[in-house]
Amino acid sequence: MKQAEEFITLCYSEWGRTKDETALRLYEINKEINETAMYTHTVEELTYGAKLAWRNANKCIGRLFWETLTVFDERNTADPAQVAIAAKRHLEFAENEGKIRSTITIFPPRTPEGKDPVRFLNHQLIRYAGYKDGRGDPASIHMTHHALQQGWKAAGGDFDILPLLIEDAEEKVHLFELKNMTAIREIRLRHPEEAGFEKLGLQWYAVPVISDMELEIGGIIYPAAPFNGWYMGTEIGARNLADDFRYNKLREVAVCLGLDVSKATSLWKDRALVELNRAVIYSFQEEGVSLVDHHTAAEQFRIFCEREERKGREITGDWTWLIPPVSPAATHIFHQEYDAEEKSPCFRYRDSPGITSCPFSNKK
Repeated sequence: MKQAEEFITLCYSEWGRTKDETALRLYEINKEINETAMYTHTVEELTYGAKLAWRNANKCIGRLFWETLTVFDERNTADPAQVAIAAKRHLEFAENEGKIRSTITIFPPRTPEGKDPVRFLNHQLIRYAGYKDGRGDPASIHMTHHALQQGWKAAGGDFDILPLLIEDAEEKVHLFELKNMTAIREIRLRHPEEAGFEKLGLQWYAVPVISDMELEIGGIIYPAAPFNGWYMGTEIGARNLADDFRYNKLREVAVCLGLDVSKATSLWKDRALVELNRAVIYSFQEEGVSLVDHHTAAEQFRIFCEREERKGREITGDWTWLIPPVSPAATHIFHQEYDAEEKSPCFRYRDSPGITSCPFSNKK
């Protein structure tokens, strides 16, 4: 009830509602909690709560657009087959022929007994498989093993799209394929000047839909609430494809570009990192797919902070996640300090037994 009161008071204040309207809604919620041990958000509360969770996301540099989030209410959908249909509908809506729309789909809340009616085991709705022999994405090895145990037939390549693994209330896992969906757009990477770059065979998918975080709004937990924005280029070019514990492609990129990889003082890693990121930005732009570079994203975050300050709201953030992984000192964020206090509503990480998840941000 305390969490509900804080949330409703905040919402009704920002909506310009009267004290009497606030008190009436809190009376209704208190009555429902006393009778059922939980309460039900109105569609308006659910929608605004999801937007506030984005506004409060300390690790997200893209919060300027928090008010534009599209919210799909699927709180009455718990059957895994129907959940998979809703997830595919989310992907189709979000992809939007490359003009990516920030979207969240919210499924039933956790029960008072602590049971999750449904949840996704996938880190993201779209994610590449990883194999122990070195093919694919090492971050997905455990998830891939889990999918194989469920009967998935792997192609064994570097960019195999994993199926959806959806767990029902009895903790039974259901598998649904995604690979034949037209909404799953993959961008083949090429370089604006180096013609041989495309021969590296690098690619990435267009829409990052995080699916292994839970959404908390006013004390109610939604364990299945996949959400997406659009990529910042460095997430792909400086982390997913460059990290030595991920695709580890920097040396191949450097050789392709004719750089001297025999000594660290040639700064071949730095140069390859920049050119790989140029290739990501160029390729997405050529295909008309939404993506932001880290300098533009930093400026957008500056605008967000200025707007929040004008509203009298405290800025919170996790500096270690907000700074971009390429040239962080060239952005204003590097020279700022932020309070990392977690506010509610919020997105929180949850445990996925036996599955290794990577967080959503420029650290993923």
